[in-house]
Amino acid sequence: MGKLILSLIMLVTMSQMSIAKPLVIAHRGAPGYLPEHTMESAVLAFAQNADFIEQDLVVTKDNQLVVLHDIHLDTVTNVAQQYPSRKRADGRYYALDFTLAELRKLTVYERHDLLGKQVFSNRYQGTGKFQITTFEQQIELIQQLNRQFDKNIGFYPEIKSPAWHKQQGVDISKLVLIVLRQRQLDDPNKAIYLQCFDFAETQRLRNKLGAKLKIVQLIAENDWLESPTDYEYLKTTEGLAEIAKVAQGIGPWIPQIFDHKTMQATGLVKQAHQAGLTVHPYTFRQDDLPKNISANQLLDILFKQLKVDGVFSDFPDTVVKYLDENR
Repeated sequence: MGKLILSLIMLVTMSQMSIAKPLVIAHRGAPGYLPEHTMESAVLAFAQNADFIEQDLVVTKDNQLVVLHDIHLDTVTNVAQQYPSRKRADGRYYALDFTLAELRKLTVYERHDLLGKQVFSNRYQGTGKFQITTFEQQIELIQQLNRQFDKNIGFYPEIKSPAWHKQQGVDISKLVLIVLRQRQLDDPNKAIYLQCFDFAETQRLRNKLGAKLKIVQLIAENDWLESPTDYEYLKTTEGLAEIAKVAQGIGPWIPQIFDHKTMQATGLVKQAHQAGLTVHPYTFRQDDLPKNISANQLLDILFKQLKVDGVFSDFPDTVVKYLDENR
């Protein structure tokens, strides 16, 4: 009888998972339209009805958490013009070398490469005075908008480069958890996922630092040198089982779940689901699609064929509209 009850519970749980509406995760806000990770980009993502808004987090010289995709500043701000002498020996400018007050003097602009060329040529081309914001500012912004519009749009913070921060003498994970706990967000029942590429740090968050909220293990390629993690191992059945001990989901790169050349699924989504993990792949960009695949075709593949549980997108409105039309 016990086995029968357990089987029924598992059947109901799987049924609920299969009919749950996939999540739209606003990747860096709505950077398809406004400079990434700015307050304006976050507000636009909220207005476009994303389910979650992402905040990539790095640390300043005075131990403040700011919302930036990289530990460097030079590809998204005018730091070289404002502080020309503050670069390191490698020629790069690091957020960790500046106080929050200094960072507030910078202008955030549309992402460029190191040669000054705009990465996505048709995106924001204006000269607006966008600024770097803190994690706490974005939390307050989204919480207040939720209150006023009676919504529950969630947070999706990422701990960036924890091993590098440790080498610099900073424990970014502890700083993140302090803020989350002050805001009562270290809670598995709240609308928040915490993500990280470094699997050792994911394990530390759960096992050593006592994080209670939902965690997603991000999956990169080994040659990206994103962290010391062996991502090839994490994509195996054994690796996914290890992830499931400390996390609720994975965030793979879209080509890791669907081979654009063969037009076939890799099997990673199915394996992850079998391990009890949700799958939130990155990144749907309608201005950077695989060859010979339209935006709707890619969304069909992700949601109808692969049955992912959500997707990161630079264009939250496009994915929201697609899901509304394909209920």
